[in-house]
Amino acid sequence: MSSDGGVILLKQVDDRLGFSRRFAACFRDERHPGFVEYRVEDLVRQRIMGLALGYEDLNDHDALRHDLIFGLASGRLSGGRANCAALAGKSTLNRLERSGHKADRYCRIIADHEALAALFVTLFMDQHERAPARVVLDVDATDDRIHGHQEGRAFHGYYGHNCYLPLYVFCGDYTTGYHL
Repeated sequence: MSSDGGVILLKQVDDRLGFSRRFAACFRDERHPGFVEYRVEDLVRQRIMGLALGYEDLNDHDALRHDLIFGLASGRLSGGRANCAALAGKSTLNRLERSGHKADRYCRIIADHEALAALFVTLFMDQHERAPARVVLDVDATDDRIHGHQEGRAFHGYYGHNCYLPLYVFCGDYTTGYHL
């Protein structure tokens, strides 16, 4: 089965907010319909669920694609074809993440970057009856220690080792304490 039972709660939140559906609407799918096994919304939901559960690496999805609970949360328990798993593997998800401004031979899912930026503002504003008078951005950098010669690594003098340094931004309405 799975050790990630919390994914069912994530599914319920996603169903209520429609986040995966709204996020997927920011992409244009130029794949040939006869060869499409996984809809963009399926890919987006699978990737969001994976990230939320701590599976940042796309390689994790080659195992997760066979996880029954993960499949249930993603809305797919079996593949549409006999030789397909219920969920997408790393290569298919990589095509979504490589989404650029125009289609090429290997990437036919195109992101509308302006629509994605607007979506995050809309999601925040949907939580308020009126625009907040003041918004506080809490910026937090947390080092992600790495070993080897991965692309994007850098030595950070404060931490004293090579790392990725992702920047996390928490946005909230100062008056209500709401965080997004």
